[in-house]
Amino acid sequence: MRIGVPKEIKNHEYRVGMTPESVAEAVHHGHSVMVETGAGLGIGSEDEEYIAAGGEIIGDAPAIFAAADMIIKVKEPQANERKMLREGQILYTYLHLAPDPEQTKDLVASGATCIAYETVTDNAGGLPLLKPMSQVAGRMSIQAGAHCLEKAQGGRGVLLGGVPGVMPGKVAVIGGGVVGFNAAQMAVGLGADVTILDRSPAQLERLAMHFESSAKTRFSNKANLEESVAEADLVIGAVLIPGAAAPKLVTREMVAGMKRGSVLVDVAIDQGGCFATSKATTHADPTYVVDEVVHYCVANMPGGVARTSTYALNNVTLPHALALADKGWKKALADDKHLANGLNVWNGKVTYEAVAHDLGYEATSLSEALAG
Repeated sequence: MRIGVPKEIKNHEYRVGMTPESVAEAVHHGHSVMVETGAGLGIGSEDEEYIAAGGEIIGDAPAIFAAADMIIKVKEPQANERKMLREGQILYTYLHLAPDPEQTKDLVASGATCIAYETVTDNAGGLPLLKPMSQVAGRMSIQAGAHCLEKAQGGRGVLLGGVPGVMPGKVAVIGGGVVGFNAAQMAVGLGADVTILDRSPAQLERLAMHFESSAKTRFSNKANLEESVAEADLVIGAVLIPGAAAPKLVTREMVAGMKRGSVLVDVAIDQGGCFATSKATTHADPTYVVDEVVHYCVANMPGGVARTSTYALNNVTLPHALALADKGWKKALADDKHLANGLNVWNGKVTYEAVAHDLGYEATSLSEALAG
């Protein structure tokens, strides 16, 4: 199969779909890999490394899109990239379609077969291709939040860990999944006063057993959420409904009731965000202020630590990429129900139920796609 790896063009996105080591694996499997000039520079990989791995360097993205059977990316295709997709071509990347009707419309119109990292599952019911980026984003959320709390950044001037004789900052983490767990770990490590909110009693029990007295757990209902948000210096939004738009758990009224200079970090922004006042930002211009509360809503947070993120991502995406290339997408999906859950758009139809529901499409079944 001819695999194409274009350079990411989203604002301040430095990751790349395949590392040189991943290219070498694909070539070893008998496939050809075309990499756009400079695609790996953001992770410190020169064109020469891709050539040494057996890849071919191509001068521009249009040539790659025109020649490749499968496009492997990191972020969702931007508008001009979507115009280059064609019927029957495989797109394998993060998509996050539920809050993005324009992207969905374009992918439907392209006729491409679009497989989303974020909805591929595993035997434990997890999201293994989303997990490493959730780990990165969770940990980064505390770094970003701590920076935003500095007075020069518009924050309250609070040091999360405090110092002897001065109370530490208060952190509220909404959602106790992968993002929330990693955020809490970092916040606890800094010495902050940490509260984790979740609606699952089993999850709360696991979190309580892990953190013991170093972090508090609290059931997430409206009253507890409102109180925790009002008391916090830093709030981390870490909720996820796989494939669907994130619920707006923190209302505008709750934001208005927060302390002046407190900070919200919305890690759910890729799925639309979980704060009523959230809107996507970029690494170039990461924050804005609503009701004297600093909002950090960067939609590609892991891109800020591109090398770590790319290698972590390739560890989990490469096996499925090889299966798609070795077998073709139909057999690969038929053989692996978890990879099949990644199919979001096929032949002008939406195949993922949550996306179809949120955006008003009629969902097409996997069996119809595999038989088509």
